[in-house]
Amino acid sequence: MILPNKKILVMGIRNRQSIAWHIAKTAVEQGTQVFFTYSTFEKEELMQELMEELGAKRCVCDVASDSSIQECLEKVKAEFGKIDGLVHSIAHAHSKDLRAEFLHTSREGFCHATDVSAYSLLAVCQKAVELDLFQENASIVTLTYLGAEKVVKDYKVMGVAKAALEASVRYLANDLGKRKIRINGISAGPIATLSSSGIQNFEETLKLVEEKSPLHKNVTGEELGSAAAFLLSPMASAITGEVLHVDNGFSIVAE
Repeated sequence: MILPNKKILVMGIRNRQSIAWHIAKTAVEQGTQVFFTYSTFEKEELMQELMEELGAKRCVCDVASDSSIQECLEKVKAEFGKIDGLVHSIAHAHSKDLRAEFLHTSREGFCHATDVSAYSLLAVCQKAVELDLFQENASIVTLTYLGAEKVVKDYKVMGVAKAALEASVRYLANDLGKRKIRINGISAGPIATLSSSGIQNFEETLKLVEEKSPLHKNVTGEELGSAAAFLLSPMASAITGEVLHVDNGFSIVAE
């Protein structure tokens, strides 16, 4: 086990298909205690099931609300103690902004996507540092996608939001490093989740990756969980401010 006796906060579990779930499950398998958060839109019955399956603790967190973040993190510290790791797996855009041309993204839609998908990482880190929630040598991992670097036709405003997220990782790494906290991103290959179901032509993207990636397959939740466990562990103690592509090499291929 590479995470024995660690405490990790996983933010953004929605169901058993979500990347956050796979990371939490792998972390538990690697010896970790988990506390997870979920949005106000999720079904309490399912969240209770997932909590019991992981042997975890849980709470609701609306990352678009500073007061909700504060209340959640205060609860984490009171019930769980200081944490060794934090996983930020949260993103959202309005469906209308994912269906229209990027040119026609509304101001409100742009602000919503960047607030929930990018600023929320900064907001959580701010409050966690203020509350002295992190153990020394703690590690933070967030989730991004190739659409932050290149135009992915159907990703649109989410690509811009993820670009902001990746830049935030670098600037946060600079600030958090003096506090002995690392932060990195995982650029995950496309994977079927509740969130990805809102992206047009997603099945075509999966087929393209299988055809063009050097390993000729799509990434699995278990593979993403393993990559996150590595970045959260002391094995990655000299790695910060990086974005690790876990996509079977698709990002290196010129189409």
